Amino acid sequence: MNRLKNDCYLRALLKQPIDYTPIWIMRQAGRYLPEYRTTRSISGSFLSLCKSPELSSEITLQPLRRFPLDAAILFSDILTIPDAMGLGLYFKSGEGPKFSNPISCIADIKKIGVPDPEHELQYVMNAIRQTCKELKNALPLIGFSGSPWTLATYMVEGGTSKKFTKIKKMMYREPIATHLLLNKLANSIIEYLNAQIKAGVHSVIIFDTWGGILTTNDYESFSLAYMKKIINNLIHENNGTRIPITLFTKNSGIWLEKIAETGCDSIALDWTIPISDAKYRVGRKVALQGNMDPSILYAKPERIREEVETILKNFGYTNSGGHVFNLGHGIHSDVEPESVRIFIETVHKISPKYHRST
Repeated sequence: MNRLKNDCYLRALLKQPIDYTPIWIMRQAGRYLPEYRTTRSISGSFLSLCKSPELSSEITLQPLRRFPLDAAILFSDILTIPDAMGLGLYFKSGEGPKFSNPISCIADIKKIGVPDPEHELQYVMNAIRQTCKELKNALPLIGFSGSPWTLATYMVEGGTSKKFTKIKKMMYREPIATHLLLNKLANSIIEYLNAQIKAGVHSVIIFDTWGGILTTNDYESFSLAYMKKIINNLIHENNGTRIPITLFTKNSGIWLEKIAETGCDSIALDWTIPISDAKYRVGRKVALQGNMDPSILYAKPERIREEVETILKNFGYTNSGGHVFNLGHGIHSDVEPESVRIFIETVHKISPKYHRST
């Protein structure tokens, strides 16, 4: 893997000396950008965007043409694996993702297999290869997957859910079936992320969007244990370059110490915990990513700048990396791009004073 022109994001995740705090934004390639909406309008469907390597790469690169971001994240969807398993993913306007063939019993679970990432999911790998070619080693490319628990919630519920009654009913009534599903998903994610790394991504994130709906014991058993299994089986170095791994569980503030013990390099935080508290609790064991409330981007420029300063101050001075600035979740679709520009430029302008030279 050739040396990147800007590797600040990777150095921050690996707690190496940096001159400023790097920044990228969850869902930075998406609906808040008019150029995305234009591309989406001519594509036919959201899935057609994800399954076209050319369009996926184009959308991945769109925010980089506007903003001085420190990393690109592949434009894709966390539900690519369930779709490749034959569950029939589709998107209904105003209702989010749905599955034609949801999981309802252990017989359904036994029927699904582990997708071959260079066959059923080759379009993702081709999008990575195309994007790496276009990036020309300018910035790192982030790959990702949903967590086993989060994917399972969609597969059993048949789509998005507010109460998660179906997956919890399966978890409590049929724990053996639930663990069979989660283990099969973990194996699929291992294959999927390792293929992404071989295709060229420089770092990976596991998005555990719905881990926070569980009790502490159930989180450890049905979510965290499987993310740890994935980490233990991922490629940690490719072509002599370390591949940092980030975990993100929404509403995970009470479990930070346990997450830090998984072997991940970084924990992504939502906005419900002060970053100073998180840093105190995990120390230098892992880097931290986050954690501004996405809704701050609705504010006036001075309020955005104030929040950036507060988070940087709360993380504190450091003679090395350990912090990647980000939102605490995905950017809202109706945010003005100008507010995003102010946000990114403020991080780059203010953060150098918080980094001491070694």
